[in-house]
Amino acid sequence: MIDYSIVIPAYNEESKATKTLTQVLSFMNTFAPAFEIIFVDDGSKDKTADLVEAYIKDHPEIKLIRNEHKGKGPSVQTGVMAAAGKYIYTIDTDLSTPMEELKRMSNWITDNDYDIVIATREGLGAKREGEPFYRHLMGRVFNFVVRTVALPGIKDSQCGFKLYKSDVAKSVFPDLIVYGNRTKKIKKAFLGAFDVEVLFIAKKRGYKIKEVPVRWVFAKTTRLNPISDSYKMARDVLRIRLLGIKGAYNK
Repeated sequence: MIDYSIVIPAYNEESKATKTLTQVLSFMNTFAPAFEIIFVDDGSKDKTADLVEAYIKDHPEIKLIRNEHKGKGPSVQTGVMAAAGKYIYTIDTDLSTPMEELKRMSNWITDNDYDIVIATREGLGAKREGEPFYRHLMGRVFNFVVRTVALPGIKDSQCGFKLYKSDVAKSVFPDLIVYGNRTKKIKKAFLGAFDVEVLFIAKKRGYKIKEVPVRWVFAKTTRLNPISDSYKMARDVLRIRLLGIKGAYNK
């Protein structure tokens, strides 16, 4: 029985991919007796997938899945649905939240029976390091929109580090509409607001969600366009809410 499945989505991360895998392996070897790492390449145009493919020859715990380029949401969905672990932990390749935070997050599932535990950069105990003011302001404004429109009570939906009971994740992710694998291929990088859709469905179905404050280190990226991406994400949050009103997520 696999205890933990670590899902890592990536797009054009040739400079980070193998370093991240080494760090994840190092931590997991001390944390869980049985684990797997599922690396989902989101149709990278660089050598990300090839480098990972070479790396995993010596590391059977790692699986590589090559996705069409549809964005982060569909890549995470692919990894979750392929996972065999009792718990599924989704992370970002930049490891902006250190792997050590998984220890505290796990306690809320194993000892307190929460269904989903999400890392948050807000609230008492959270630490943000190196974040530019404009990015912090963008995040606060977007979080306000999300709380108002779709997720009241969730302080930070967008931190990419989330832990799920496997059966919960596998009941939610297949029903993604805005950010699932049924979406069209894209040409540019797009992070999106898929986390909002996942948590919206989970809350609608009554799953228990816990936010855990974590240490988070800002990693510079050129993939986020402050204007166009913010507009697309806000539009998608509204679309998710409207789909919910129409009953699109009802079982």
